[in-house]
This record gives sequence, structure tokens and C-alpha cells, in this order.
Amino acid sequence: MVFPIGDDNSDRLTFPYVTIALIAANVFVFVVLQGMGANEKFTMAYVQVPAEIISGKDIVTPTEERVYQTPRGPQQVTVPGLEPTPVPVWLTLLTAIFMHGSVMHLLGNMWFLWIFGDNVEDDMGHVSYLLFYLACGVLASLIYVFLNAFGEGAEVPSLGASGAISGVLGAYLVLHPNRRVSVIALRILIDVPGYVAVGIWFLFQVISGFFDASGGGGGGVAYSAHVGGFIVGMILAKPMSRRGVRAEADSLVELRRRLG
Repeated sequence: MVFPIGDDNSDRLTFPYVTIALIAANVFVFVVLQGMGANEKFTMAYVQVPAEIISGKDIVTPTEERVYQTPRGPQQVTVPGLEPTPVPVWLTLLTAIFMHGSVMHLLGNMWFLWIFGDNVEDDMGHVSYLLFYLACGVLASLIYVFLNAFGEGAEVPSLGASGAISGVLGAYLVLHPNRRVSVIALRILIDVPGYVAVGIWFLFQVISGFFDASGGGGGGVAYSAHVGGFIVGMILAKPMSRRGVRAEADSLVELRRRLG
């Protein structure tokens, strides 16, 4: 697995207002409204639940004490119940993509958005980029909903900006496949093309999703939403970009690096 720490922004023409605003909104929701994750009533009221989206009806469940088998033996875990949703349940497709389950969940998502979002915003323009981000998040959530419409996963809540950010990564792959991305791989800092940095991430999602599904889907990560959002982002990237695939810009960036 590679961890990105930056990319080449030397040809960026606009300031990433929307990317920064999205990061600020996600942080505000988690810190203030979710109480750093402690406000379970708020979180469980606005999460996305497949059964609610399919039926159009709000579902309320009690908090339960469950026992899970772990390498250290049986562990009792308190599972919070679903709270009444104050808005139409289909709006949770939108509200859920601004909430997170933990500090690390938030930090990981926002870091990837910061690294890759500014370039895609520069490609699309501020308004189109915002619409693109929201569309990827909602469509990724819908893919997750339909894949978990029945069975044990139907009432398992889902939240997080991962689907929308996966769409940003998918667009980055299409629009900037050769842009240099600085990553840490095997404790070594190296520069790799965008298609390597993003492609390895996507491959990891596909493989993890396969093993998660074969193991009963109990990993707690909505890999189907990640994969779905990524594909949606790839599809929407060219139509929503105001400068096409920006192959010329990427070539100039690479030429400047060689001459410099």
C-alpha cells in the first residue's frame, strides 16, 4: 500500500475554495454536531440505512449488547440503535457523506481530498466540482444501498465521505494519469505517476471488498461504495471537466520537471 503526501500543482490556475469548504464542513459536522463521535443520537439519526432508502420508511431500533468472537475471546460490544430521522429518509444519502465514525476515519478521508481534490476542482470549476462531488457521494451510497437491500446488511448504517472522495480519485485517474504524485511506499519517499498512486488504492479496495464479502461483510468498511464512487468519478470526469482530460497540461508539468 502507498500513502500519498502531495502532488504537482505547478499548473493549477484556481484556488481550491470548494475543496477547503468541503473539508471544513466535514470537520464541523464531526467535531460540533457529532461531538467527536460521542453524540450517537445525532449520528444514528442521520446515517444512511439501506432498508430505509428502499422502503422510504424511517426505522428505529433499540441499543443492543452483542457478543463478538475475537482473537482474545468473546467481547461484549454495545451497538447503538437507529434513532428517529428528522428529515425524509432519502436525504440521509446526502447527510451521511458529511459524517464520520472516528477521528482517523475523518483524517484519512480529508487528507486524500486535500491531495487530489484541488486538481479536479481546477479542471471542472468550483460549481461543477461541487455538483460532481455530491453526485459521486450520493450515487456511491445508492450502489451500497442496492447491494445491501436485503439480508443482515439491510439495517446496517453507513456513513462517511469515502464514496465521494473515491469519485474524486476516479476523476484524477482519468484527468491526470501521468501527474507526479509523491508517496511513501515501504518507508521510502518516491514520485510515481498518478495512475500508479490511484491505481494501487483502487486495486486495494477491490481486493478488500472481495475478501470482506467472502467473509460475510463484517469488516465495517463499505468497499462497494468506494468502488462504485470511483467508477462514477471516472465516468463523469470528462463530461464535467471544462478543459477536457488536460493531457497538454500534464505534459507541460512533466517537461518543466525534467528541465528543472
